[in-house]
Amino acid sequence: MDRPAQRKENLNPAGTELTAAQRSNLWPLTARGYTAWRRVSLTMLAGHSFPLEREARLFRALCAPRPGEWWLDAGTSTGYYAALLADAGCRVLAADLSPAMLAQAAREHPNAAIDWAVLNVEHSDLPDARFDGVTVGATLNETHDPARFLRGAARVLRPGGQLWLMYVPRTAGPLQRVLAQPAAGGLTFPDPAWVARQLPGFTLTDGLTVGAVRFERHVRGV
Repeated sequence: MDRPAQRKENLNPAGTELTAAQRSNLWPLTARGYTAWRRVSLTMLAGHSFPLEREARLFRALCAPRPGEWWLDAGTSTGYYAALLADAGCRVLAADLSPAMLAQAAREHPNAAIDWAVLNVEHSDLPDARFDGVTVGATLNETHDPARFLRGAARVLRPGGQLWLMYVPRTAGPLQRVLAQPAAGGLTFPDPAWVARQLPGFTLTDGLTVGAVRFERHVRGV
């Protein structure tokens, strides 16, 4: 199985928009501070101590990535899931629409066997059914068109492949209503049932809600 060549795709084709949250991720200052934010964000969302090590154990226990598997980390930011997969011996394509995030990720993981690619999964020309697994860490909340993003992630998975999602689900609370406003971030907070409807042919094998954060593992039918 050959690796896709690293490339920079058209991230904003006609008719496509970026949310304010996505645009802020293009800034080098955001990229430099992202890992520090990532270390505390789940504790804030869960309402109790939830360190990165606990998230890593949960991911490894449910997805069990194996050496030689080929994974796409969609919306990698500074490469948290990409590094976990590389440590497990997987081949990893870590994709993000922010060159600043990818540059910071490469600095933080200089020895990891990871291919870094500037691309938008909503509009990717990656081949169908190419990957054994796809990870998505919170990008589902930030992307302009979450339904299209999920279709893009599902399309590149082989039959039997697994999709791992971490996102903040809908609560209909006042803070989410504010953050959903275009000027305040343009974030989307999907309902888990809505997410499942966007993935026809997939089976939800594991779903765990911890405070205000949701983890899901979906498997594509064979």
